[in-house]
Amino acid sequence: MTEVLFTNIAQFVTPKAGPQRGAAMRELAVIPDAALLVCDGLIAWVGSAKDAPRAEQTHDLGGVAVTPALIDPHTHAVWAGDRLGDFEARVEGVPYETILVRGGGIRSTMRATRQASLDELVALALPRLQALSASGAATIEIKSGYGLDFEAELRMLEAVRVLQTQTAADLRPTLLLHVPPEENRAGYVQEVCHSLIPRVAEGQLAEAVDVFCETEAFSVPETRAMLEAAHLHGLKLKLHADQFHAIGGTELACELAALSVDHLEASGEAQIRVLAASPTVATVLPGVTLHLGLPAAPARALIDAGACLALGTDLNPGSAPVFSIQLSLALGVRLNRLTPAEALTAATVNAAAALGLTDRGALSVGQRADFLALHSADWRDLAYTLGANPVQTVFIAGQEQYS
Repeated sequence: MTEVLFTNIAQFVTPKAGPQRGAAMRELAVIPDAALLVCDGLIAWVGSAKDAPRAEQTHDLGGVAVTPALIDPHTHAVWAGDRLGDFEARVEGVPYETILVRGGGIRSTMRATRQASLDELVALALPRLQALSASGAATIEIKSGYGLDFEAELRMLEAVRVLQTQTAADLRPTLLLHVPPEENRAGYVQEVCHSLIPRVAEGQLAEAVDVFCETEAFSVPETRAMLEAAHLHGLKLKLHADQFHAIGGTELACELAALSVDHLEASGEAQIRVLAASPTVATVLPGVTLHLGLPAAPARALIDAGACLALGTDLNPGSAPVFSIQLSLALGVRLNRLTPAEALTAATVNAAAALGLTDRGALSVGQRADFLALHSADWRDLAYTLGANPVQTVFIAGQEQYS
C-alpha cells in the first residue's frame, strides 16, 4: 500500500461528489492551510493541516492552491490535415458553403483522416493530448467522426486505444456519427445500426455513441435510429445538438436519457426547460463561440433553471482549435456568464457525469486522487488567467505527471 500525505496546501477547494445542478454548482468546500492523504491512488483523508494523520511519505506542495483535476468531456483530438486555409478564408468573409465548394470544410478533414495510417493518427494526436493534460485534464473524451467510411472510423478508435498506452491521462473513446454521406444516407444509417455499431461494441472500441443532430447533419429520426441501436448494444448515448438550429435533438437526448447533449448555442426556452427537468448533462463549448463567433450557449439560463451544466474544449481543427481545458474554463466565465465556482464544477464533477463517471471530479474520500497544484495560492487564478498556464503540477491517481 502506497500512502502519501500532501502538505503545505494554502487553499484546498473542491465541489461535492456527484453531478451538481443549478445553484448547487456554486457550493465549494474551501479549506485553508490544508493537507491531503492519498492511499493507492485514492483520496483517504482531507482536512486542516493541524489534524493531518501520519503517513509513510510526505510531499510538500509549496503553499499553493489545490483543486480537482479537470475533465474534458468533448474532444475530437484524432484528425489529420489542417484547416488553416478555411480559417483564413472565413476571417476574410468567405461563406462556409463556398469553402466547401472549394474542397475545404469538414470533408477536407475527412479526406485527410481517411488517408492517414494508424501510426500517423497516433503521432498527430499525442501532442494535442499532452497539451490538454498539461492544462489540467486528467480525463479526456475522444470522438471519432472524421472517417465517414467504417474502416476509417474504426482506425480512429484504434488510435485512441494505442494512445491510452502512451498518455497518463485517462482517455475515454466515443464513436461519433458526424455527417451523413452525400449519397444514400438512408442506407448509411442502416449500415451504421447493423454493422458499425455492433463491430464497435464487440471490439470494445468505444464506450458511447454520439450523433450530430442538425439541419446540416443527421435528422431526429436518423439520430434516434442510431442511438437506439447503440443502446441495444450496451453503449452509452451522447448528442451534438442545437449548434446552429434547434431541430429536436436536445429533446431527443432527454427522452432517451443520454449522458449529455453538447453545444446548445441555438437552444431556447423550450430546450432549457427540458434540460432542467432531465438528468442529461448540458455541455457547453465556449471555444466554439470564440473561434466561430457564434452566440454563446445559454449557460446562465440553464443553471438558473436548475440544469446540470458541464463544459469542454471541443478540440478540433475546424471550429475549436482549443488545446487547453483551463482556457475553456476561463472562457466559460467570460462568454457563458458562469461564476468561477460554477465553471470549476462544470469542468470537474459535472464533466465526469457527462461521461457517466462517478469516481472522479471531487476531492473527497474514496474518489480518484486526480488533482492540480496551481502556481497561485488562490484557486480563482484557474478561471482568471488567460494566455499562461496557472497549473503547476497535474497529479493523476496521486502520481505527479505534468509539471
